[in-house]
Order: sequence, then structure tokens, then C-alpha cells
Amino acid sequence: MILHKGEILFHQGDGGEYLYHIKSGLFKVTRLHENGNMVLFNILYAGETVPHHSLITPKEAHGTAIALMRSEVERIPAEEWYRDVKENPGKALEIALLLQEKVRFMQKRLDHLTVGTPAERLELLSEWLDDYSHGVHFTELLTQEEIGQLIGVRRETINRLLRGH
Repeated sequence: MILHKGEILFHQGDGGEYLYHIKSGLFKVTRLHENGNMVLFNILYAGETVPHHSLITPKEAHGTAIALMRSEVERIPAEEWYRDVKENPGKALEIALLLQEKVRFMQKRLDHLTVGTPAERLELLSEWLDDYSHGVHFTELLTQEEIGQLIGVRRETINRLLRGH
């Protein structure tokens, strides 16, 4: 299936009838907290099968995945996926490798959060997103608020940093 910028792959709380293999494109995953705060907490990219927390057993979606650009996704019926997990011993290694890749991604993102200045963090985020955005500048993909959430600074700081460039 093809999703265009702004279209939703899955919603927070969806029951998990499907898993999704991202063939191309980029998604942001947001979570609405009980206090009303909306937080960007993940970026999904080509090659991933999601939701990650449902690769072995089903669980409702933890957030809402929104396309940041034209994206191609294979929708996999959960029943079929879990049957394959039980019947195919090689599937466990496939899942382990998927999760290992995501852990490495998250480690890299955490490293970016611990770099000295906000300007350095913004530069690292920009370089990282360039690897996945096919030439689209990160400010066309994410709001200043979302960029700030990804690098641990306030929107006002992002605004100031972007004006300085």
C-alpha cells in the first residue's frame, strides 16, 4: 500500500490486526499522553517491520504512525505473522535481527542526545535524517516542536538555531 505525507499507517490503541513492513519512506510515531501532551517518540524507516513491541506477541499500538513522505508499506495480517513465528524457527532470528537493528538505532539517537550543545545535536539529527529522507530537508518533515523533542531542547531553541543557519 502507498501512503502519502500526513496519512496514518496505524493509530495509538489500534488492536494489532496487522503488522507492517516498510518498503520505502519515513514515518514519525507520536504518542498522546493522558495529560494531553503529544510527544514524538520514534522515527520508522525502510526495512523495518512494526510495531516493534508486537513482533512476537500482539499488543495494541503504542502510538500513531504518520507518513513523512510518500511511503510504500506491506500490510501483514497478524494472524499470518504469528503463525509463521510459531511454525518457522528461522523467523525468531529474523525478529532478533530486526530488534537488534532498532536497538542500535536507539543507541545512536541516545548518543545524539548526550552531545554537548544544542547546535551539535541539531547537526547530528540533520545528518542522520539525510540518510533516510531522500533529499528532503528535515524542517519539511518535522515541526520545530518535534525537532526539539528529538534532541531534547525547547522549540524556541530550535527556532533560534535555524535562524542562525
